Amino acid sequence: MMPARLVAEFIFLAALWGASFLFTRQAALELGPVATAWLRVAVASVVLWPVLVLGGAWPAFRRHAGRILFVGLINAGLPFGLFAYAVLSISTGLAAILNATVPLFGAVVAWWWLGDRPGRWRALGLALGFAGVALLSWNKATFKPGGTGWAVLACLAATILYALAASYTQKYLRGIPPLATAAGSQFGAALGLLAPALLTWPATPVTWGAWAAVLAAGVLCTALAYLLYFRLIEAAGPARTLTVTFLIPVFALAYGALLLQEPITPWMVGCGAVILAGVALATGFIDPAHWLRRHRPATLP
Repeated sequence: MMPARLVAEFIFLAALWGASFLFTRQAALELGPVATAWLRVAVASVVLWPVLVLGGAWPAFRRHAGRILFVGLINAGLPFGLFAYAVLSISTGLAAILNATVPLFGAVVAWWWLGDRPGRWRALGLALGFAGVALLSWNKATFKPGGTGWAVLACLAATILYALAASYTQKYLRGIPPLATAAGSQFGAALGLLAPALLTWPATPVTWGAWAAVLAAGVLCTALAYLLYFRLIEAAGPARTLTVTFLIPVFALAYGALLLQEPITPWMVGCGAVILAGVALATGFIDPAHWLRRHRPATLP
């Protein structure tokens, strides 16, 4: 069992990342998706850069700057922009549930790219998880006028980018201090989105509420969350820390219902449960083979 302090930090991390969908929506309504994503990573870069230098990770970043900057674009800049676009059309809770499919796509990409072939139970988890996505999106992904099909596809495209970034990091950035990757990737995302953000900058004045939302997304849900995430990886291990995926939709659904009056339907909850069950199997968080070995009846001599 994790110590109570680490459990509290784990829940806090889930609460921060769950809130990112809420803050992103509030900012994107006025700033637009691209400017929102750029401001989020730019703010995070400003916060994390002194930590990078003072933490002694600057030499590692300088040696691997090109790859770190690239992974920032596919692991932060583009996905943040896609989710900012999506939450303008779908609920923040639905976006968070779709975001929970990252480990599913991560397993598929690792299989295709790194040769990490999933076993029988993990393959079953992949099938179950993608079935849950199909059921959840079946009556949502309509491409008729006013439909949300493109928003659902944007969420899924973002999760695929996260999965590609994870395998890219494992293949090319292994052994690099996490702080160098965390801070440097936000800077890379900010550089990559700078020109598109300037081209799509809103022509009308932006309210203080939108500025506060994007500032919260950058400082709390990105910079602070990344530092907390890597701290938990060091203290509790990556396998335990990655299970934060299961809690993020819970917080996002609660925020959306309480603050935005977004409906939570039984169908959404049921499909979300199917997706999370698939994620649990696909990531090895639930291992039926291990349970069966432990509870196998003793053979007679």
